[in-house]
Amino acid sequence: MIRQLFLALLLSLACAAHAGPGAHGPNGEHLDAPATTGAAANAQPVIEANTEAFELVGTLATDELSVLVDRYVTNEPVLSGTLEVEFNGIKAQGKLHADFGDYSFTDEKLLKALRQPGNHALVFTLVAGNESDLIEGTLKVAADQHAHGFGAFGQARWPWVVLLVAVVLAVAAWRVRRRNTHKKI
Repeated sequence: MIRQLFLALLLSLACAAHAGPGAHGPNGEHLDAPATTGAAANAQPVIEANTEAFELVGTLATDELSVLVDRYVTNEPVLSGTLEVEFNGIKAQGKLHADFGDYSFTDEKLLKALRQPGNHALVFTLVAGNESDLIEGTLKVAADQHAHGFGAFGQARWPWVVLLVAVVLAVAAWRVRRRNTHKKI
């Protein structure tokens, strides 16, 4: 009887662990955004914004805000020019890394402000040759991002932790039952 209960428990926990959302949302929909896919364990705050002429995608890492800029219609990367960002009165100039094709913002004051949880309205000023543009977007930083780094990991792994705890408890119960059976003999 206990053995059948144990096997049923293991089977149901294994199904729950396998049924985690992964790259699909809670209603089965396919999620394409980098911050919401199965890579959520390493998710970093992302900003996406565009105008009629340009688009940008930025990622907030521990030591920089990295921004890729390209032409909206052709997706041709913008590898010459200047990119500046403004947030809450803080202005910073991006350094172009031509080898990676990104603009890197490493100003400590800016990074410290952006790491705070919330929705951060950023204004980028791009000057590329004879063209210039203001590109506005919102960087969304969740409370658990950049705070302790375990939030997304824990959310992605909880079914396996539950399974491990259940196995340990089942083995302990089996040992106690076995020990009590031997004492009766």
